Amino acid sequence: MLCPTASRRRLLALATALLCSTALPSHAQPAPWPSKPVKLVVGYAAGGATDVIARLVAIRLGEQLGQPVLVDNRTGANSNVGAEAVARAPADGYTLYVYTIANTINASLYARLGYDPIKDFEPIGLIAKIPNILVVDPKLPVKSVADYVRFAKEQPDGITFASSGSGSSIHLSGEMFKMKAGLKMLHVPYRGSAPAITDLLGGQVQSMFDNAPSALPHVQGGRLRAIAITGPRRSPLLPDVPTVAESGYPGFDVQSWFGLAAPAGTPRAVIDRLNAALGKVLAAPEVRQRLQDMAATPEAGTPEQMRAFAAAEIKRWRDVVKASGATAE
Repeated sequence: MLCPTASRRRLLALATALLCSTALPSHAQPAPWPSKPVKLVVGYAAGGATDVIARLVAIRLGEQLGQPVLVDNRTGANSNVGAEAVARAPADGYTLYVYTIANTINASLYARLGYDPIKDFEPIGLIAKIPNILVVDPKLPVKSVADYVRFAKEQPDGITFASSGSGSSIHLSGEMFKMKAGLKMLHVPYRGSAPAITDLLGGQVQSMFDNAPSALPHVQGGRLRAIAITGPRRSPLLPDVPTVAESGYPGFDVQSWFGLAAPAGTPRAVIDRLNAALGKVLAAPEVRQRLQDMAATPEAGTPEQMRAFAAAEIKRWRDVVKASGATAE
């Protein structure tokens, strides 16, 4: 027979065990996503087209998610610094990346990358596409693509074209046209679009396949002449300027593009919610208008469509990079 003291101890221990078992759940429930701000990494400096689009989307995406989406500019190596940082980030939905055409070009441009542009990311969806504009010094006797080709063939060294840097989409637009037209064209690389435009305006170079947002103000102000749009259709902002495709080069379609991605392994439920939120953002009239003011076309779609598109772009640019001889380290 137990003594009264031992009995009381056993009863106390039993009561404590029961209390603990009812106070703690059998399985800890994770906090609903998102329960804190989300970071959106941009591989370029503030003020460029990628950054402007990222900030436009981030504000509205935050409204859809109920948490702020904060832009984080991680510049360097043609966006590779930012891409690598996201590829190595936790796959928890709190770090996202503005994935661009540069990431698919870099797959061939760089001998070594610190990330795999396909395997290290979970695509969420495309955001927008922006065509380039073939612009020339207005003093040149060139008013059409046919004039441009004829003028280039008349020059002993061909025509010069500026770019924002070797391997950029602006550079490779020119290289692709050079291949299609069988022209001599001398590439003049700059450290960014702004100094390239400055020299084009000053007559130091003759032409450029510049991103539409950068070239448009100069075209509209009469300081540069627009010859053609590199996308599949004319721009509503320049309705009288034909596409390269309708100017004698069917199928020519070069556009800078932007998408949203997360680190590989991010839960599918998070990806699906982000895709749905992005779709609502891109459907908003004010967002569509802001993009159209930049000559950009909203491009909603599924994660699977973005993955297939990125893979096709890697394959597409491989031959152009090889033909151009462009490299980067």
